[in-house]
Amino acid sequence: MAEGDQDDAQKTEEPTARKLEEAVKKGDFPQSQELKHWMMLVAGAFAFLFTSDLAVRTIRSETAGFLAHAHEIPMDGYAVLGMMRDVGGNILLVLLLPLAVLMIGAFAGNLVQNKLVFTAEKIKPKLDKISPLAGAKRMFSAQRVADFLKTLAKLLIVSIVVGLILWPEAETLVTLVREPLITTTAVIVSLSVKAMFGVIGAMTLVAGIDYIFQQTQHTKKMRMTKQEVKDEHKQMEGDPMVKQRLRQVRMEKSRKRMMAAVPQASVIITNPTHFAIALKYSHGDMDVPVVIAKGVDAVAFRIRAVAEEHAIPLVENPPLARALYASTEVDDEIPADHYQAVAQIISYVLRLRRDGRASYRPS
Repeated sequence: MAEGDQDDAQKTEEPTARKLEEAVKKGDFPQSQELKHWMMLVAGAFAFLFTSDLAVRTIRSETAGFLAHAHEIPMDGYAVLGMMRDVGGNILLVLLLPLAVLMIGAFAGNLVQNKLVFTAEKIKPKLDKISPLAGAKRMFSAQRVADFLKTLAKLLIVSIVVGLILWPEAETLVTLVREPLITTTAVIVSLSVKAMFGVIGAMTLVAGIDYIFQQTQHTKKMRMTKQEVKDEHKQMEGDPMVKQRLRQVRMEKSRKRMMAAVPQASVIITNPTHFAIALKYSHGDMDVPVVIAKGVDAVAFRIRAVAEEHAIPLVENPPLARALYASTEVDDEIPADHYQAVAQIISYVLRLRRDGRASYRPS
């Protein structure tokens, strides 16, 4: 087995998000040329449908006017050039819209596949791009042969589709030579539209298959060995930005778990606005109240809001709130120094609940 085949056999892991991002930065991303061509074809078809009548009328009008007054044109090179410039300019203006639509179609074909990605990697000068030997290898590579066969297949498909559409009209086409120009033009335009939509239908299938194929091939090319995945994880763990991001994710998850525990609190001790400490105590099951949530400023506000939604008493005791915030962490039992103060608050809360005033907020 060749060395390249052995390397491919070892690449059993799906590419990580980081490897895919690095590949995009280098300009290496899946791109279906068939999809881009299909979008240009569709854009061109719609441009033809909406502008063909205007284009025909403009060309006919400008040409007829030019021919009708041809004898009035001075036999002067500058005058002839001026007349041709005017006529050609008017015709060009009409044709600019279809051309613009084609450009938009090409741009959209790139946009839907890889969004707006700008990279200088593809235009960097490389020796293999100017080497005749490397160029010859690329010209006769398996990829070039595959592209050539794909082009032949497309031509065959288009020929078959157009043939199936035009063959039933063969007799009509033969008799057109005896018909007026208007009739001939109408028939040709009608058949052209049918052929155009037939080709679009066939190329839709081709573009869809090629898009899936390119995505699959790119994913296969980007696969990694188990060792590459391990090395990347080690590298990411040492990256300060990754560490910071992981720390932020852990903090956010911890904060969400903490906020989810607030409805289980027995009482919220507040500053009243800057600090909030959520304590949980269950008589008979717990020896000492436990801190299940704490926060300052915005987090404290959220704790108070959740507590009010669940009718949990809020007790304003600034010194105790600040002391508990400084001396405890979430899931810690309260320090012995604060047993008495907390016991008084718990007793007060139990008394409120017996009186049916669990949501009462003392001043």
